[in-house]
Amino acid sequence: MVNMTVKEILSATGGRLLCGNEDTVLEHISIDSRSMKGNDLFVPIIGEKQDAHRFIGQAFDNGATATLTSEHDAMDLDQPWIRVEDTKKALQAIGSYYRDCLKLPLVGITGSVGKTTTREMVACALSARYSVYKTPGNHNSQVGVPITLSEISAEDEIGVIELGMSEPGELTVIAKIAKIQMAVITNIGVTHIEQLGSQENIYREKMSIQDGLMEGGILFLNGDDPLLKTTKAKEGCKTIYYGTRENCDYRALDVHIEEGFPAFTAAFGQKRVPIRLAVMGSHNVLNAMVSLAVASECGIPMEEAAKCLQDFTGFKNRQQIYHVAGITIIDDTYNASPVSMKAGLEVLGSITKAERRIAVLADMKELGEKSPEYHYEIGEYIAEHPVYELVTLGEMAGEIARAVKEHAPHILVKEFMEPELLVTYLNKELKEGDCVLFKGSNSMNLGPVAEKFYRP
Repeated sequence: MVNMTVKEILSATGGRLLCGNEDTVLEHISIDSRSMKGNDLFVPIIGEKQDAHRFIGQAFDNGATATLTSEHDAMDLDQPWIRVEDTKKALQAIGSYYRDCLKLPLVGITGSVGKTTTREMVACALSARYSVYKTPGNHNSQVGVPITLSEISAEDEIGVIELGMSEPGELTVIAKIAKIQMAVITNIGVTHIEQLGSQENIYREKMSIQDGLMEGGILFLNGDDPLLKTTKAKEGCKTIYYGTRENCDYRALDVHIEEGFPAFTAAFGQKRVPIRLAVMGSHNVLNAMVSLAVASECGIPMEEAAKCLQDFTGFKNRQQIYHVAGITIIDDTYNASPVSMKAGLEVLGSITKAERRIAVLADMKELGEKSPEYHYEIGEYIAEHPVYELVTLGEMAGEIARAVKEHAPHILVKEFMEPELLVTYLNKELKEGDCVLFKGSNSMNLGPVAEKFYRP
């Protein structure tokens, strides 16, 4: 925040100052009592497992300047304590208030798969001409988005904001806070189907990003997605399709793989720009195309944006490739869905110099009652691709193993329930010339397992 005062917090939230000075200046918002950046407003969130009000004292000890509270009615201290009815809703009100003070345009990104990579690539393309602010980490929730907005500074010229969703109505809330000028929907998959019930419900929820799309805004849609290719933006907004099909305004032509990396020609109107990405996986072609589309609509020629994209090498735990002791390691452990799991396996298959391709796969979470079926389909996919060995972690991943055993008995299969036993096995199994993919939902903690093989 740029020098926001306690008085402004009171105005934004309708809160009541219990003690302290309303002219106190605040620069950051924190929901973690252990971590303060300086002149922080601490917001104690009441969660399912614990109430952060009990950590207010710790927050002040660690440098907080002021705090919200919904559990105190009178205080006699030097620091500002602000009484609100609901700390989470107050945080959202602060985010909305601060957004209204900002003049820069924002790009909001949502979708079932690929939000974070798309966010990074869109920001990369825009950096060809602008100072870009982007969502840090995975702060894309009802709590994370207001904090993300509060960190935008006067030096930032455009922002790329990731908007997540795990329950009905959540995307509407955060989109209205963000007040975006451009919206991107990457795809409609089955992630969070456990909470939302069906892919059609997921589609409706993803479309609610338009609840925060400003008049005259642009909706960028994946023209290859079955549910998005005929969708139109709400009245008063423009629709732009990107992808590989003829219906796409921004279209990738002649898509092929060069030494494991996707290459293609980006086309818009009569313009043609050849591109070779430095990140693996053909799914990144779509990420690149929407990045070029957003940049182009923001006045950046495709040639300029393409130069930036060709230098993009990804980021931690998302198809990062390491070479250690003659072994190629693909760390794609940030998260997993059926679509992204297949994309990771495609990357594994694209490593042509590998003597043995080994897939280490863990459970995919939040897939609902069809979870066993989705895992089994991954096993069927593996059976049709050049995989030497499958190693699984977790109960649901056992369905992947079962499918491979049934459809491709020539593929070696090992199953584990404990990460420690998995590490012990891989330490003995992996050898020079191997290429190994690590992929699973973040909650399966496969990331630390992967890191043991490429970090000293």
